[in-house]
Amino acid sequence: MRTIDLQISGKIIISAAMLIALPLAGVHLSGRQLAPYLEFPPLTRHVEHAAFSGPVFMALAAIISATIAPLALRAWKFRPRRHPGRSAPTAGHLPWWGWLGVVVLAAAWVLAWSRFNWLKSMQAHTFTPLWMAYILVVNALCQKRTGRCLLLAKPGYFLLLFPVSACFWWFFEYLNRFVQNWYYVGPELSPWSYFWFATLPFSTVLPAVLSTCECLAQTTWIRRGFTALPPVSPAHPKFWAITLLLTAGAGLALIGVWPNVLFPLLWLSPLLIVVSLQTLTGHRHLFTEMAAGDWHRAISAAAAALICGIFWEMWNVHSLAKWKYSIPLVHRFQIFEMPILGYAGYLPFGLECIIIGDLVKSAMERD
Repeated sequence: MRTIDLQISGKIIISAAMLIALPLAGVHLSGRQLAPYLEFPPLTRHVEHAAFSGPVFMALAAIISATIAPLALRAWKFRPRRHPGRSAPTAGHLPWWGWLGVVVLAAAWVLAWSRFNWLKSMQAHTFTPLWMAYILVVNALCQKRTGRCLLLAKPGYFLLLFPVSACFWWFFEYLNRFVQNWYYVGPELSPWSYFWFATLPFSTVLPAVLSTCECLAQTTWIRRGFTALPPVSPAHPKFWAITLLLTAGAGLALIGVWPNVLFPLLWLSPLLIVVSLQTLTGHRHLFTEMAAGDWHRAISAAAAALICGIFWEMWNVHSLAKWKYSIPLVHRFQIFEMPILGYAGYLPFGLECIIIGDLVKSAMERD
């Protein structure tokens, strides 16, 4: 029987402890009551969000654009081109289970956005079949185009992603209690029902993002465009790891105290904490690859999360059980329910998904 490496399990335990304890400690030390942050299901909206600010919106938009634009231009430079007189490369056929996924996806989409009386008892729980079908279709498309997909190439790893994904997203649900950037609407559920009905769709997050990432990572234009970037060798990596770890930890401790300012740390702090611990324990990680000039997995992961994010937000908009957003300072120009700048959060989230996926893979490969 395979056992999880102690250092890997240690990083997971330390990261989880920091994610859970630091926000609560910050709220407690600031003199606030802990009860609203521990409510389950989280129904009370206790965070007062700041009104929209044009200058803040423009500043964040400029920062995000300056970060993304060079990568987008490089992707455009290496985009696939059809040369005159040269036939397009042939691809295989979509496997039968891919067509099954297409049928289930279409049916689940209709059921999710309809209000049939005969489906009334299950109308609020249509998100899981939508995403199970999406995962099946993406793997089938990847198999058709490259002859390889995550589902068939690593079935044990693929199946393990589902329970890991549920735990993974529950951490973000927990952190959201301190900023309340999203909240759920729909039928009232008991705490036990809420837990199980939420856990099922949460379990599809990692399989969806990582299946999409696997598909994108095999494309020629991402491999050509993002595997030979100039390497970077930062001096004193362990010093910077400690600095980032302390900064991210302090941010988590203060996220509930100043939620209108520090809400982006909900997405950034978990990433920085895990990568810092990996650096301090001498393990290779995604940023090690990026430092060596190979960005193709990072770009694939960020793009995959953004693609999944667009589908999440689109399918959410007409669902019976759904979520809505309340983002301080930048809540304008919504695409579906999400304010446009909110989509930037999917980019670091994609990196977190692939880092967790790598930890699961490393744990499985060790005896």
